[in-house]
Amino acid sequence: MGTRGGGLYVGRRAAAVGAALLLALLVALLALAALYGRCRQEAAPPPSPRAPGPAAPPPPAPAAGSVRRLPRHLLPLHYDLELWPRVRPGQAGPFAFTGQVNITVRCLQDTDAVVLHSAGLRSRGAAAVRGPLSEPGAAVEVAGLRQDEAGEVAVLELRGRLRAGRRYVLQLGFQGRLEEDLDGLFLTRYTDRGQSSMLIASQMEPTYARRVYPCFDEPAMKATFNIRIIHDPSYVALSNMPAIDVSEVKDENGSLWTVTTFNTSLKMSTYLTAFVICDFDYVTRTERGNEIRIWARKEAVKNGYVDYAVNITGPIFSFLEDILNVSYPLPKTDLVALPDFGAGGMENWGLMIFQEASLMNLPSDEFTSRKAMIALIVSHELGHQDKIFYAHVVQPVLREDSEIARSLSESEDKIKGSFSLMSLFDNITYSKGASITWMLSGFLTEKLFIRALTSYLKEFSFSNANQDDLWTHIQMVVDAQDEVQLPAPVKQIMDSWTCQNGFPVLTLNLTSGTIRQEQFFNKNNRKSTDSYNNTWIIPISWMRNGSSQPLTWLDKSSKMFPEMQVSESDYDWILLNVNLSGYYRVNYDQLNLKRLAHLLENDPKVRSYLFSQAYDFGYVPIETALELTKYLAREDELFIWNVVLLNLIPENLESTLKNHEVYPLLKKYLLKRMLPIYHYYAGFIRQNADALEDDYFAQVYLEKLLATACWLGLQDCLDLSSELYAKWRDNPEYKIPFLIRRTVCCYGVAAGSDKEWNFAWEMYNHTNSVEEDEDILLYAMSCGLQKGTNPTLPIEQLPEHAR
Repeated sequence: MGTRGGGLYVGRRAAAVGAALLLALLVALLALAALYGRCRQEAAPPPSPRAPGPAAPPPPAPAAGSVRRLPRHLLPLHYDLELWPRVRPGQAGPFAFTGQVNITVRCLQDTDAVVLHSAGLRSRGAAAVRGPLSEPGAAVEVAGLRQDEAGEVAVLELRGRLRAGRRYVLQLGFQGRLEEDLDGLFLTRYTDRGQSSMLIASQMEPTYARRVYPCFDEPAMKATFNIRIIHDPSYVALSNMPAIDVSEVKDENGSLWTVTTFNTSLKMSTYLTAFVICDFDYVTRTERGNEIRIWARKEAVKNGYVDYAVNITGPIFSFLEDILNVSYPLPKTDLVALPDFGAGGMENWGLMIFQEASLMNLPSDEFTSRKAMIALIVSHELGHQDKIFYAHVVQPVLREDSEIARSLSESEDKIKGSFSLMSLFDNITYSKGASITWMLSGFLTEKLFIRALTSYLKEFSFSNANQDDLWTHIQMVVDAQDEVQLPAPVKQIMDSWTCQNGFPVLTLNLTSGTIRQEQFFNKNNRKSTDSYNNTWIIPISWMRNGSSQPLTWLDKSSKMFPEMQVSESDYDWILLNVNLSGYYRVNYDQLNLKRLAHLLENDPKVRSYLFSQAYDFGYVPIETALELTKYLAREDELFIWNVVLLNLIPENLESTLKNHEVYPLLKKYLLKRMLPIYHYYAGFIRQNADALEDDYFAQVYLEKLLATACWLGLQDCLDLSSELYAKWRDNPEYKIPFLIRRTVCCYGVAAGSDKEWNFAWEMYNHTNSVEEDEDILLYAMSCGLQKGTNPTLPIEQLPEHAR
């Protein structure tokens, strides 16, 4: 799943750029393993079955506001689950659903109470307990059912005991409300072919299954599921497994409903159960016997918007099967594009759910960037590459990690309550987890990493694991070969990255050859001290005078490396973290920075590595940073320009510098160096934008370049925006190139008159405008109203609507 706020939970326009859903199939499982890892306190293992004995004491009442773990008296084996959303097309709310769940459990410890999760549900009918199942007709009388809303549990108090080693069936009827909050089982409204419609879908991660049906809602308590959904006949019902039967049933008023029954699932956690009830259409492909269907609004399917997604999904599955040597265990895979969904995507087994923007490619888009964005969401392969992964995953989370004071892995005693649990599903877990896994793969070599990962996945299929289990499998692979030698056990190395806050910054002194590490900090996050003393075990890839050197390790706060001492020659230099896989920053002394500045004009490899690492923090003085940018008039790589602009032109630069004398000088300095690359790409935009179709970096970074040029007051950029906006205004069928549409509309409106603003308003209200275009138009209409959006236009020169 994605993260709220910083990760996959993003706006429609950025959803596809920031996410990597099938990267999660390979990497997020490692990050989530770390989430529940054991760093400072070993969690007690669940009790094993034992001989019958005295009944267990009743579980203690939870503290107010807490959500407690379930006792380990019962282990769920199988669920028979029926869900009946009472929704008809066109019906007015409020909406409700009813259901029945029968849970087969094995008793691990004698008990006279059943405790399972339930939140926001009301009981429907009498609860019952059948068994022991070895005794036909046997039952245990239920004295009462108590709902504990604070603890999110239901407690069945029994008049008898459940005996260890026996199996029982818990029978509970329930009902709940269908809200439009995008959590649990929810209802959402949308428009398709000009008609208002509704659908029902689910989002169970991390602890929302308990809002849909009473269950043992913890990942380790896996079971198989038989699911049956009762729904309006005009809808189709989807779940994790293929449908095996469709029948009819009458309600209490004699009205007909459709009953869709699904095949028995594989053993899985409750948070992966999934349901969609809709009137969507689909396209389908088959890959190695796995039927793949992409479901979406009928209009979107008819127009071919999901064809690209269905064509790439199968090859991605095959790639993952081949590289991991693990077969996909399900007979079908449905991917559903929801008009409104709280995550970029959710990896439910057999029924993956996405935001529309994550799956749809509009044939009318001028650029293929949308395809690249979709591939970033559904593909591990792109996510594992060098510049793309570093720019979109590592760099952003390094910035965020300097602000957030929490480790990647948390001990169980720190995870208390549903709020703190949700806070762990953030960008630190996803992107930092992926980043340190990428670093791990780098120093192990991909061959050993995949070998260990394959072993790990095969052993823990259909069960649970923590980070130590992964480290154990990696250690086994390392011990079985002598090609890669590590300075410490794998667990010791990786715990230094998962169990302490933040990340290190390395400072290299060329004269002494000494590297010093310290925790990176900024004005918002001063250094913290914990049991690791701000010391990481750091793999360092490095280069001397253009030649790669053997990997070395820094496992102390400071260490001398004689091989890194340099001569007095201006051409003797060193670069650290040259493969960009290290999750740390690098700071050089003035001697090395001066020598590196001489190389920038001639060595593009040096430029890429240096600019990727140098500009995101305050360890490099602004004078030094600008010294390194003198050559930029000859820089023709958009990736490097993007790094420079992101770090020298942050969003708050104008408010920070506008009252300083250096402000106009900085703008003049940068604009002079931007002119060559700006004119190069402006020529393509004016004459043949389609020529950029296969240039991924142009599609991703061109808007930043154009927006900065306009912000700096480059008249040609303002004219270009006005030209393209006027062309659209004169012919609404014309489409401004997608990736620069936001900037063009902003400056086209800000530099125009009332008629430009009124046209944006007219198009915003156009019935055929898609939501993404609506966001762009709203932004454009606000541009002239936002003080400082266009510093080149004095207030008296702005059109009347923008003053």
